[in-house]
Amino acid sequence: MSVVKKILQKLLKYLIPLIIGVGLFYFLYKNVNFNEMMSILRSDVNYFWIGVMLVITVFSHIFRAYRWRLQLRAIDIDAPISALINSIFGTYAVNLIFPRLGEVWRCGYIAERQKSSFTKVVGSMVADRMSDTIMVLFLTVCTFFIAQDAFYKFLYTYPQIKDGLWNILVSPITWIGLLVIIGILVWLFTHKTENKLINKLKTMFANLWQGFYAVTKMKGKWWFFIYTFLIWGCYFTQLYVATFAFDFPDAFTDVRLKATLVLFVLSSIGMGIPTNGGLGAWHLAIIFGLSLYGLGPFVMPYNSSATAFAMLVWGIGAVLLILLGIYAFIYMEVDRRHIKEGKTIVRTKGTGIKL
Repeated sequence: MSVVKKILQKLLKYLIPLIIGVGLFYFLYKNVNFNEMMSILRSDVNYFWIGVMLVITVFSHIFRAYRWRLQLRAIDIDAPISALINSIFGTYAVNLIFPRLGEVWRCGYIAERQKSSFTKVVGSMVADRMSDTIMVLFLTVCTFFIAQDAFYKFLYTYPQIKDGLWNILVSPITWIGLLVIIGILVWLFTHKTENKLINKLKTMFANLWQGFYAVTKMKGKWWFFIYTFLIWGCYFTQLYVATFAFDFPDAFTDVRLKATLVLFVLSSIGMGIPTNGGLGAWHLAIIFGLSLYGLGPFVMPYNSSATAFAMLVWGIGAVLLILLGIYAFIYMEVDRRHIKEGKTIVRTKGTGIKL
């Protein structure tokens, strides 16, 4: 029974995000004029800008690896930058198949390679992702003030969305449910001190906190902020240059920078939905954002240029992640062999800040 239960848990964990992603993708594209969309992709796209976008994408992964190295060195884990870069490449490839598992996988790979605590490495990754969450929140607030006219226009056109969000926010059920969950967690951690599972969770959280807290005492704090700026600068720029590949209307091109910022924030939020690499959710966010700037109303069938843009940018990005993932897995296998043969020496302690 336990084996069956584990199999069901795995299926639910990885099958549901896939179903959500495929469902959203089908919902978005079921009424699309594919002939018109494919004609746009064949004849009306300047693929030079798509190539530039891919180069910038690779650099965003490299900068992320350099930032993570700062955090790992703060907890005395000195992995070579090549291993960290390839772990980032592998992460995004794994996420295309198993949402969110890529983050756990990269922590497991580095912990095993460096013979370090897995939960400490996870703690550094949590801090890594927390900084990204803070950036998304910051950019969301800034974008709302910069482009609030577009959002107000959308909410005025579709008031049911505004009313639905407001009803969830003011609903007593939402807040009572949150308080109940917090109360149960507090009770478990304060009264079930002899429970083995609770003690294991406490140990895990302690290690997670140590990895997270390392950000505050690591050397090169300014470099952490610089790398964060470079990572998110790359994310924005790759989307910005991709818009030059399409012949968008004046309503978009006249405010390209602001419009791209809106697309960027919406797509970043969309990536938070647990689907395979943002499948469906990312497309939905982009098509919605483009509808704010003259590419048709946000109703089916959606504008062909908007659907073509979402399809191409996500699709070719996914192909790049797969290729980088294959390269990373080959590198890791060669690296393991070199470590086993003694050709590569694994350093387990941090050696200060080496940028």
